[in-house]
Amino acid sequence: MYLDLSAEKIIAAERANKKIAVEIKSFLGVSAISEFHTALGQFINYRYALLDFAPDRVLYLAVSVNVYDDFFSQSFIQSVIQRSQVNLLIYDDEIEEIVEWRNEMTTASACGN
Repeated sequence: MYLDLSAEKIIAAERANKKIAVEIKSFLGVSAISEFHTALGQFINYRYALLDFAPDRVLYLAVSVNVYDDFFSQSFIQSVIQRSQVNLLIYDDEIEEIVEWRNEMTTASACGN
């Protein structure tokens, strides 16, 4: 398996002097849950690849604020995100600005998961 950190949907960056990688998902398909299953599987694979090839990077899944409000705010999806320790980057695509960073690895640890 080859992980290309310069690929269109994976962006390598820095946040507060920490190296991160960001997987951007648009959720434009017909089924949000199907898109979520794909995104979650890819996120987990990318996280494991980063552990092997770039262990100093923390992976984030980026979704628009609209997708977050319409889909990711559902209690079941929130539970899966927390249990799977998916870090989220929520952005406003209209003003091209990051709205929120959610580090679920810290949240899950704090919740005892």
